Amino acid sequence: MTADMLIVFTLLGGAIALFLSDRIRMDLVALMLVVSLALSGIITPAEAVSGFGEPVVVMIAALFVVGEGLLRTGIASATGSWLLRVGGDSETRLLLFLLPVVALLSAFMSSTGAVALLLPVVMSLSRRSGFAPSRLLMPLAFAALIGGMLTLIGTPPNIIVSGQMRSSGLEPFSFFDFTPIGLAVLVAGMLYLILIARRLLPDHSPEADEREGIRALYERYDLSRQLHKLEVLPGSPLAQKTPAEAALRTEYEVTLIAISRSGGWLSSLIPVLANTRMQYGDQLLVYADHACLERICEEQALRVLDCPSGDVSRLEQSAGLAEVLLPPDSRLCGQTVKQARLRESLGLSVIGLRRNRELSDLHFASTELAAGDTLLLAGSWERIRNLGQGRELVVLNLPPELEEIPTHGSRAPLALGILLAMLVTMTTGWLDNLSAILLAALGMILSGCVNLKEAYRSLNATSLILIAGMLPMALAMERSGALDFMVQHLISLIGNSSPLVLCASMFLITSLLSQFISNTATTVLVAPVALSTAQLLGINPEPVMISVAIAASTAFATPIASPVNTLVLAPGNYRFADFARVGIPLQLLALVLTLTLTPLLFPF
Repeated sequence: MTADMLIVFTLLGGAIALFLSDRIRMDLVALMLVVSLALSGIITPAEAVSGFGEPVVVMIAALFVVGEGLLRTGIASATGSWLLRVGGDSETRLLLFLLPVVALLSAFMSSTGAVALLLPVVMSLSRRSGFAPSRLLMPLAFAALIGGMLTLIGTPPNIIVSGQMRSSGLEPFSFFDFTPIGLAVLVAGMLYLILIARRLLPDHSPEADEREGIRALYERYDLSRQLHKLEVLPGSPLAQKTPAEAALRTEYEVTLIAISRSGGWLSSLIPVLANTRMQYGDQLLVYADHACLERICEEQALRVLDCPSGDVSRLEQSAGLAEVLLPPDSRLCGQTVKQARLRESLGLSVIGLRRNRELSDLHFASTELAAGDTLLLAGSWERIRNLGQGRELVVLNLPPELEEIPTHGSRAPLALGILLAMLVTMTTGWLDNLSAILLAALGMILSGCVNLKEAYRSLNATSLILIAGMLPMALAMERSGALDFMVQHLISLIGNSSPLVLCASMFLITSLLSQFISNTATTVLVAPVALSTAQLLGINPEPVMISVAIAASTAFATPIASPVNTLVLAPGNYRFADFARVGIPLQLLALVLTLTLTPLLFPF
């Protein structure tokens, strides 16, 4: 072993130890590795930072912009709503729908791209379903990696082993040669991820956010028991009246939030709909205590209906909440809620009051506001977004859901068209992946689906730095001879073993190396060795090469094994060891299936 090899192995081992210790952020460890490689002299300083210009890093950054376009135009939210509707409150059902979708996308496009596109969808889904992102994102990443096993173009290792066969004068693999084994791994992997891995998956909360979400505000202000749905019965005096004409707040202490008519929601909190007249058969979503509810139902011919959680989810798309504080010099101090006229000045209604950190009764006409009171305001997201700091009110909490509300909803068809065009050009090969994705990102910006500020904010610096920082390690291992040293010593242990042992050995070697360096680089190195060894043993190289290709996609055990894993690392708030705990059993499952099916499909 040379000095250069020793340096590389030491740096790699030190990086892994720091990752496992979880005492230093992973992106900082990656930067430390970049500096160490530059100082080592094994690769030049320019090569040490070359990862930041690698196509895969640029591609991922562009995909973040494309994903932000889907988020800002409401496509991500709509997809999340559909998944939530079909999956309900069951984590199992959500995964049953989510995992095949990402696997199918990964079969025809980059698995990294598939995950980057679905990342905003899953984050929105996680927030609204109440499941921690860590429960969904790792299965998403693993299903994407397995999806790459399904077709020849699903992942670069498949193409590399096929090219190696062709360059050696052998018949290359066809488009669907990988499908039977990939499909078996996908089905078994889904069963594992849904039935077994859920007991191994961490339940990490996302990174600390000082803001409280809508559901937390519901609980703090005890609103869940005050949210009701009423039906306007035939003969009701409310028919053809506006909320103001019906004196819902002044007379009954009832706050009308939205009107459902023919399946559509009409929010009375949006100024343009403030004069909407109620009709027979309308369903009213209101805030009111039980005493007020009984009175208005009796006097105004209304009927109480069940208010399912789906109604709340639909409401949250158009109307939200904000928490504000009354400073001592506010002119609102001493005024009643009615006199404050916040609905007229801000377009927002007061639906909750906390005084001295305790929940307080709120009466529209008689409760006087005091300095230090915190008020819960409800209204359209547009009004909440425009709620600024001032002398009268200090904004304490704008829910994080505000960031998910479409700001460019009218451009959703454009965003969908750009996405489809990107997928078509990538699948058909009209353009290379990088060009197609860069054009899609530029199209999102130029079409107004996302503005420049939103585009820059969408870039996940942690993921990009970690990927870019680890890429030069593969070059250092190759330049120092460390990679060849590892492979040759592992191959020497195989000797004249049986074909099945050869396949298993090649699988384990490829899978192990893929946990720390690019699976593409691993395949480039291992494929010719595997082919030569098979030919020397006088066996059919096809099953050996298939084993190498499948193993290269089993990058499950570390967050640096694949850009796919790195993408979900920060949003899922995962630890290094989380991937090993969930990923290693999946690797062993893929190994067993590959060794079982490959000899049947490609006899030795």
